[in-house]
Amino acid sequence: MSGTAMKTVICLIRNDLRLHDNELLHWAYSHLQASHVLPLYCFDPRHFAGTYHFGFPKTGAHRLQFLLESVDDLRKSLKARGSNLIIRQGKPEDVVPAIIKCLGQGNVIAVGFQEEATQEELDVEAALKKNCGVQIKTFWGSTLYHKEDVPFKIQHVPDVYTQFRKAVEGQSSVRKLLEIPEQLKPPPPDLEEGEMPTMQTFGMQGEVKDERSAFPFCGGETEALSRLKHYLWDSDSVAKYKETRNGMVGADYSTKFSTWLAHGSISPRKIFWEIKRYEKERTANQSTYWVIFELIWRDYFKFVALKYGTRLFFLDGIMGKKIQWKQDPKLFQAWKTGNTGVPYVDANMREMAATGFMSNRGRQNVASFLTKDLHLDWRMGAEWFESCLIDHDVCSNYGNWQYAAGIGNDPREDRKFNMVKQGMDYDPEGEYVRLWVPELSEIKGGNVHTPWALSKALLSKARVNIGETYPHPIVIAKEWAKHVGRQSDSRGRAPSGKGRQRGIDFYFKNPSKP
Repeated sequence: MSGTAMKTVICLIRNDLRLHDNELLHWAYSHLQASHVLPLYCFDPRHFAGTYHFGFPKTGAHRLQFLLESVDDLRKSLKARGSNLIIRQGKPEDVVPAIIKCLGQGNVIAVGFQEEATQEELDVEAALKKNCGVQIKTFWGSTLYHKEDVPFKIQHVPDVYTQFRKAVEGQSSVRKLLEIPEQLKPPPPDLEEGEMPTMQTFGMQGEVKDERSAFPFCGGETEALSRLKHYLWDSDSVAKYKETRNGMVGADYSTKFSTWLAHGSISPRKIFWEIKRYEKERTANQSTYWVIFELIWRDYFKFVALKYGTRLFFLDGIMGKKIQWKQDPKLFQAWKTGNTGVPYVDANMREMAATGFMSNRGRQNVASFLTKDLHLDWRMGAEWFESCLIDHDVCSNYGNWQYAAGIGNDPREDRKFNMVKQGMDYDPEGEYVRLWVPELSEIKGGNVHTPWALSKALLSKARVNIGETYPHPIVIAKEWAKHVGRQSDSRGRAPSGKGRQRGIDFYFKNPSKP
């Protein structure tokens, strides 16, 4: 193949698994000198090793399934337009030079890819620039506001979100969407396309969908765009997002866009401009704005990661705050498996284990419980989330965990969530807890949040034996006491919700928002 005269541009696809609004592909398919464009996806073995400190599977089964669906969807979309997605298993800095050698270095005009923000990805980018021997072209495409358009240099990114938001909203604009041609330039002929791997390729069993999941969706751009249409135009759910976003059960209490955003299957600009069209044609209110507000939070964590680099992963956080963290395997195991004896925590942890998803509200609470009630090393929680979550985004995940631990971007110090009050506020009837902690399913109403405080008669009637059928709490915080006993009346009804928490106390932005 090295003797051919074809001029090829190689596009290394990473976290940009989409055709729409993809600057890398737009550049490649518009390249006047290129007769062929080679979209390439590498399944990097480092993504399927262990996490850095604690050795959890870096890509768990749920996210792997979603990734496979996303890659397969992009391949089908490219084929439908006359192109293809070449698939390889290996490190990009090894795979790309090997393909260049195969094609003939004189036939490869350039290699392009989307830039990332954190060290492991930056190391790959540096190795590509060193090893390829051809022009390297990079693009910034993961945020709502382009890196070149924000009104400050990266080293001057504000340490408080509100300052960042006001600055970009007041001084920056969101770029227009980029269109990709209906008919695409083909990849070079005679180049083996590469087989789509399976779950078994990576030593995992095929995923079984859990019918209880609040995220009953597949991976890929096709499904992402369908979800955007449903959430805005088909259901008008976006118009009440601000009121429903703290929900726990069901698909439509929040947008669920985060998982497709994390894989780059939907562009944040696509969401923004579709909301702007919705506001013009249907309604504009606090809810429609709030989705954009959450997208800006996602941007913020990207820019914070660029500013602080590897400090995003340091025990003392980006602020260098010294806290005596513990690493207690028994306490962590109870938290990880949803056996803490605190039903609201357990329900959320079990949902994540079973489905790879957890609500925004749940993530705030289990993070607070790990760091503020158990005083465990926050990185244990961050790495477990990295392993489990289908919408894991390294910047948002680690930024949010530092936020939760009180060592990151948080102007309010000593933020701590009251697990019992939170459960009663956001799951007042106990519907969510009973869904995921079936051993408590016969405890009525809000009583399900404090089974340890119930009488023997009530526990016996509900067939619960604390310490046998359900654990004793591994910790009881003193602030829980004032909420014990008020969760239901004599007929088992939940309270009216006076004093119910409003707004987002703190922003666990990556995971289920927007």
